[in-house]
Amino acid sequence: MKKVKILIPIYNDWDSLSKLLEEINSEANKIQEELSIIIINDCSSETKLIEVKNFDKINSVKIINMKENRGHGRCIATGLKYIYENEEFDYIIPMDGDGEDRPQEIKDFIQNINYTPEKTIVGERVKRSESLFFRFCYSAHKVLTYFFTGQSIKFGNFTCLTKLTVEKMINEKSTWSSFSGALAKVEKEKSMIPSTRGSRYFEPSKMSLINLVKHSLSIIAVFKAAVLIRSIFFLIIYFFLIFSNISIITIVPILFIVLMNFLTFKLSKRESLSDFNNALLNISDIKYLK
Repeated sequence: MKKVKILIPIYNDWDSLSKLLEEINSEANKIQEELSIIIINDCSSETKLIEVKNFDKINSVKIINMKENRGHGRCIATGLKYIYENEEFDYIIPMDGDGEDRPQEIKDFIQNINYTPEKTIVGERVKRSESLFFRFCYSAHKVLTYFFTGQSIKFGNFTCLTKLTVEKMINEKSTWSSFSGALAKVEKEKSMIPSTRGSRYFEPSKMSLINLVKHSLSIIAVFKAAVLIRSIFFLIIYFFLIFSNISIITIVPILFIVLMNFLTFKLSKRESLSDFNNALLNISDIKYLK
């Protein structure tokens, strides 16, 4: 029986987490492997009890409380490091705690383990439930990422990581800044299953446009060398094409490329292996629910 750890970062969204845990417990009836849940509480400002009647189908549930708020992505990075150094496991499935990563798809990941046991599996988004504007921005992000990095990244945190992949991730500094960017960098051979983005259980998404742009550029920043090279080639060709017709309008793409490179290299400074190595020092205490 394989040991699968489900890693869930959380900040204040306790009602959603309670419902998610209930649904995971229900889905565990269809799964033969040993499921355990590790929740990373990112120094929530609200304190609520997790209202779950039982965890009869789940092997163990624990909450790791952080001293300082570090953000969603760094909670996942901390969780990966904690599990690798302190738990026995075969696979880790990171997922959001608000319902957007659907618990019924956990069994799809685990079923695919039987076909490709040595490969990390990613959930490629085939359908999203957000607004039209958000979907447009997400599509623009994918196009820009592919154009400037050569990487087609159609997955988020909802993945099934092998132990070997986790080892690579915790030794890669970009994991501290971007989960999906780091995974694309360290693991070239991955399996894929279709994944539908669910709707939040409670309250609308708190993702702002600024945070969405920051998230996108953090992924691109993992491949900043490729971004710089491709940008230079683009600008050379573009200058050649517009040389005889330079205007304010034709200069706009140039300004965009320069700004994007500036922000990309600035955000790449968030990558820090030393901070990542010290991530577990931010743990305040661990609460065992089962």
